[in-house]
Amino acid sequence: MIDDETLATLIRVRLPDARISVRDLTGTRDHLDVTVRSQTFAGMPLLDRHRAVYAALREALDDGRIHALQLTTLAEEETP
Repeated sequence: MIDDETLATLIRVRLPDARISVRDLTGTRDHLDVTVRSQTFAGMPLLDRHRAVYAALREALDDGRIHALQLTTLAEEETP
């Protein structure tokens, strides 16, 4: 289980300009749908974007605070 603020803080360590929205998929706070917008993603392949977010959240994934993660990663000018 992880709260939105902690999750956002972990992501912003690697992506300081990130705008983050989180949706709890199951009510247990460990299955999450996360959208991350960052200008860092401009021109970056999707796989590298996801790798950047997963790297930021590695500890929370490893210790079980996050069990499942559904990601949308966008540069500022992109639409979902």
